[in-house]
Amino acid sequence: MNTIDFSPLFRHSVGYDRMQRLFDSAQRQDASAISYPPYNIEQLGNDKYRISMAVAGFKDADLDVTVEDNTLSIRGLTEAGDNDEKIYLHQGIAGRAFERRFELAEHIKVVGGNLENGLLHIELEREVPEEKKPRKISISKKSLLGRKAA
Repeated sequence: MNTIDFSPLFRHSVGYDRMQRLFDSAQRQDASAISYPPYNIEQLGNDKYRISMAVAGFKDADLDVTVEDNTLSIRGLTEAGDNDEKIYLHQGIAGRAFERRFELAEHIKVVGGNLENGLLHIELEREVPEEKKPRKISISKKSLLGRKAA
């Protein structure tokens, strides 16, 4: 019996598992975008998440983080003239521009971000509105016709 491992698809979503949107977003990405830059997605609690992305060589001014329509986009922009003066004997540290997108579930909000030791940390939190949260319905002993139940 063959089984299919969907775990690589879940790396691009935070807070939900809607298969159709995952398949659509996975099909839109090419192979080089999947591997650079490397990142982790952590669950820090029931409603808290963190995306950590290795962005060595990028300053905070080189990074652009935006959220639009439940899509978190992280872009790294490099200055083209910076590498023209250097002669590399070996270049193993990638400093190329990148764009990475993450599909966010409903009610997942970006609450902060920081750049520390070459890692960009984006903090996320699930904020479900009160009207969407489960609520307890009390059951009275009166019947619907106004008579007391026997």
